[in-house]
Amino acid sequence: MSEEKTQGCSGNCSSCSSNCGSREKQSLIEPTGEFNNIKHVIGVVSGKGGVGKSMVTSMLAVLMQRKGYKVGILDADITGPSIPKTFGINSRAMQNEIGILPAVTDTGIEIMSVNLMLDDETAPVIWRGSLIASTVRQFWKDTVWDVDYLFIDCPPGTGDVPLTVFQSIPLDGVVIVSSPQDLVSMIVKKAANMADMMHVPVLGLVENMSYIKCPDCGKEIKVFGESHIEEIAEKFGYDLLAKIPMDPEVASYVDKGWIETIKTNYLEEAANIIEEKCQKNN
Repeated sequence: MSEEKTQGCSGNCSSCSSNCGSREKQSLIEPTGEFNNIKHVIGVVSGKGGVGKSMVTSMLAVLMQRKGYKVGILDADITGPSIPKTFGINSRAMQNEIGILPAVTDTGIEIMSVNLMLDDETAPVIWRGSLIASTVRQFWKDTVWDVDYLFIDCPPGTGDVPLTVFQSIPLDGVVIVSSPQDLVSMIVKKAANMADMMHVPVLGLVENMSYIKCPDCGKEIKVFGESHIEEIAEKFGYDLLAKIPMDPEVASYVDKGWIETIKTNYLEEAANIIEEKCQKNN
């Protein structure tokens, strides 16, 4: 396809006979089930584990729900699912003739996770990559979603499942979560480069565990050293959505499954930016 045609592309491959990159990418997208209603899809990714990605996913979902939207979370971290516990859900997912019915939290957030399908939530999921990837696609296609915003909590890294999510699901964009260590900063760049290579928009960066605030004097103590997240955001041209401190209260609420009652506003501006970008591209 010529440059002029590429620039004038409408994005509707069904009315175009050219074989271009857009057609190849679109052909990999998995259609949702006929009973699904999903308006916006946001992936939450990280270059490594242990940076609080699932917590960020949960808090963003709660904030969007408080804005009056219908919200869901697809827990794509099949071997390390944590979303049900974060919301205090112990029930199992149900299924009827039209598909898998997600669990629903106290405030109405829809949840689908492999832990909702296990008899014992502590049982390890010892599956190969191809089966894990197909499970994520099944959660996308066969779950009966009715949401304005679906957040996908991806496993860390750039392996099978993030690749499946990037290629198979029509993402509005991704949020990249990191922590301040130099090593993590390097890995963040890998996640950012993957998003660029897959032509998936990056909605912004969130730095977790950015600092801890002294309860006596209020001084911010940078436990992991100086942050470089601003430099990374500037280099890639991304928004810095938030810098979240290490907050024992947040950790306690997550552990107890009380995330929906949390009052902190660390990600309020992040939710506003995500909402604005999604509505702009609607």
